[in-house]
Amino acid sequence: MPPPFPHLTSLFLFFLSSFPFDTFLAISASSYSYTSCLTLANSFVCPPSLTHPSSTPPGCGHPSFQIHCSSNNSIISINNSTFSIISYKSNHLNISLFHCNSSLLLIHPISISSSPFRILSTTCFQSTLPPNNNSRTDPPLSRCNPTTESQKRFLESPQNDKLLPGCNRTNLKQNSTVCSILQVLELDLDPKSDFFLSCDKCEKQKHGLCGYNDSEPEKRFVCFEPDKSSRNHIALTTVLFVIACFSLVSGVAVTIFGCRGWRSKAGEEDPTAVFLHRHRSSHLLPPVFTYEELDSATNRFDPKRKIGDGGFGSVYLAQLSDGQIVAVKRLHRRHAAAASSSSQSFCNEILILSSISHPSLVRLHGYCSDPRGLILVYDYVPNGTLADHLHGSKSHSRRASLTWPVRVDVALQTAMAIEYLHFAVAPAVVHRDITSSNIFVERDMRVKLGDFGLSRLLVFTEPSATYVCTGPQGTPGYLDPEYHRSFRLTEKSDVYSFGVVLFELISGMKAVDLRREKREVALADLVVGKIQVGELRQVVDPVLEGEEAMGTVDAVAELAFRCVAVDKDDRPDAREVVAELRRIRSRLRGQKP
Repeated sequence: MPPPFPHLTSLFLFFLSSFPFDTFLAISASSYSYTSCLTLANSFVCPPSLTHPSSTPPGCGHPSFQIHCSSNNSIISINNSTFSIISYKSNHLNISLFHCNSSLLLIHPISISSSPFRILSTTCFQSTLPPNNNSRTDPPLSRCNPTTESQKRFLESPQNDKLLPGCNRTNLKQNSTVCSILQVLELDLDPKSDFFLSCDKCEKQKHGLCGYNDSEPEKRFVCFEPDKSSRNHIALTTVLFVIACFSLVSGVAVTIFGCRGWRSKAGEEDPTAVFLHRHRSSHLLPPVFTYEELDSATNRFDPKRKIGDGGFGSVYLAQLSDGQIVAVKRLHRRHAAAASSSSQSFCNEILILSSISHPSLVRLHGYCSDPRGLILVYDYVPNGTLADHLHGSKSHSRRASLTWPVRVDVALQTAMAIEYLHFAVAPAVVHRDITSSNIFVERDMRVKLGDFGLSRLLVFTEPSATYVCTGPQGTPGYLDPEYHRSFRLTEKSDVYSFGVVLFELISGMKAVDLRREKREVALADLVVGKIQVGELRQVVDPVLEGEEAMGTVDAVAELAFRCVAVDKDDRPDAREVVAELRRIRSRLRGQKP
């Protein structure tokens, strides 16, 4: 039975497929950067006391605010110029070009382009140096107390007219000292720069920390959002909660509706039991075995007793209580689909085999319909299958056991069984799985056709109908290609399969062999191709060479060629096949047909 509520499973799969795992992973990836910036910013102590956006870890804050700590005052670099920070408060920065006891010497105008700073007017007012003329009065040096020759030369020598671009010379305060000009520069952060506009949005709307991509030359802005680890935890918890809820609901639904289904099934009769009861009332069915009888007869279905395994079941050698040796086939019921197919095959074989009787057909001795298994009891044919003798475990002795006359007899017996199914039974039975593996060989090399699990009664809905529409079933290599294309089943589908068996008898090859070339994988394609170019001898079984009866091989090949015709109307029916094989056998025996 199919699993209940498949739409619940679909809904769950839709949820998993629609959950933004890429966002979840992106959050996880960025949480480390936020945590790093926050932790280092909180532990960042540099004189004087600095707050955001100054920072030491690369990628945090603004690229122009990478601060380097020193014992007294921190150092900041702006466009490759280094300054000592005096104070930073409310986006207002006081810096010094150098200390009076420093050996640093500024020899170029200060450039703040491409940085978030702008020069305050007070700085401009006191920063323009006096013009270079002879009447200049040297500023008092004692107030600055220069200690190096470089500082003295800077104070005593003429410099560029503009220490800071954008400041007018007229802003010079005549009583300003060079020391005051050099020691304090006042800068403001430009709130309209792209970085701070983005940073403002990051801080106010996302409560994040501002930073930049340190691995890129452009150092583009990055907003590190806060509490990502918490969001990760919440997101993960949400996912796990939803999964748990779904599992709980599904479990309850399966339990409730499974119980309902069990109760409803308990109130209904098994369709297999209904079928068997209806036909048993007509006295058509063979004897019924108990499960315990067959369990004992097979030694509890001992794997050592297994003599065959197919698509519908496994076959075991069994000895009944009266000493009779039989073959017991236990049908597979591994899952709902297999159980349904097995039940159909089970009923099919019982119905058909209990209605027919022919010496070249396997006989059904009985059956067992039990919740523990569906079991069929057949004749035991001890000498394997035709496939075993042609290209299987017994093929090494086929020169002695499968002479050409024996092969013609095998073909005739099989054809007579097919003729019986098509013409002696009403309605006609189409076997649908005539293969060398379903032709069982007796010790005297007589054969029986078996395995009627796929068989179909040709019951026509209209008197003028000649086919039954049904899904193609059969074994690859033997399946009628016209039936496979049109879904129209007729007796001629069995004739096609029998033609492939004739090719096997002629060549000793398998119906399908993946080791052959692509166009010759199917034996029918291989042999038909050889016949069309007059090279049949290339595919004749080597063990047949030298036999006097080789002259009839061509006749059997011609018959097989007609049986596998693409158009079913070009194929002979089973009666014609039997008649032709009888003529060929008569030629072999030196008798008149």
